Amino acid sequence: MFLYGLSSLTHRRDAYALLQTALHQIYGLSELPELKQQERGKPYFPQYPSIHFNLSHSGPFALCGISDQPIGVDIQVLRPFRPTLMERSCSDHELAWLYSRGMQHSDFALLWVLKESIGKYIGYGLPYPPSRLSVPIPPLGQSFTMDTVYPYQNLLCRVYTESTWCAAVCASQTPSKEIVWI
Repeated sequence: MFLYGLSSLTHRRDAYALLQTALHQIYGLSELPELKQQERGKPYFPQYPSIHFNLSHSGPFALCGISDQPIGVDIQVLRPFRPTLMERSCSDHELAWLYSRGMQHSDFALLWVLKESIGKYIGYGLPYPPSRLSVPIPPLGQSFTMDTVYPYQNLLCRVYTESTWCAAVCASQTPSKEIVWI
């Protein structure tokens, strides 16, 4: 599994340029292969069924995950969220954890990217309402750590965070600890 990040996104097409760069570095592909979409919109390469990938972008950031197995990734610029969005998007267990942490926007963003990465792995995206998808969380009062792998059913998730963004990866194998920034 490989994770590539871009911190200077100006257009959505830059995320596909990041994908192309990653494919060239990993597989030596000089051009982006033909893309198609599964029934629910998840992109794939029909000519390369053993190459799985997922893209996400938020603000100036893009994240690309590539693997030989399905993968879901999400990245989110850290920003304030309305309390009503936080309450509508979280299960009771997740809300209890958020309250135990002081309802911090960065904590909610981590829950959000986990929900998105799991939904993207599965290929259905986020359910409506998002509170129907309850993600793995640390014990009450404790924070997420980048060194911890969080199990979700038969999947494994990892979070990544910096001062201005956070991200998550969901896969059937242990997610990489590192994001290679291009």
